[in-house]
Amino acid sequence: MIAGWGIYNCRSLHVANIFDYVLIDVQPSRSQLCLTAVGTSDYVIIPVEANVKGTNSLIDTLSFLTEQANLMAFTGRVLGIVPFRDRWVGNTQTLEGRQNIEAMREFALDIPILPSIRESEKFKSAIRQGKLLSDLGQSDLQYPFEQIIEALTHE
Repeated sequence: MIAGWGIYNCRSLHVANIFDYVLIDVQPSRSQLCLTAVGTSDYVIIPVEANVKGTNSLIDTLSFLTEQANLMAFTGRVLGIVPFRDRWVGNTQTLEGRQNIEAMREFALDIPILPSIRESEKFKSAIRQGKLLSDLGQSDLQYPFEQIIEALTHE
């Protein structure tokens, strides 16, 4: 299963005066669409559900990217892995989430594990209201997205 966001740097495209980056969100499969997205991406961010299934999907995704790199079909770079649906009870991460993110670290080797995106209904609320999470007093939930932007802007 392939899950990820390909990020194509637009400097070489005719739309460079409009966009700096194009995000490509592909379905988790080895379809032609996924192969094309990975092949055209300068950077990849891999979202991984913070559970056993997600960790297993990460292993498959990293294997796929290595396979594509060996074929010279992927010449980009993985900027990071973003665990999502990370369950917390109050201010405490669940044992399952913590263990799965640690397992991701083992498989990721030198790929950074970015801050996890917590499971929360606050995301839907912010979207409905057209506000940032920080506007709703939820800066901690916004932090992982700020780190993704940070990773992109330092490339």
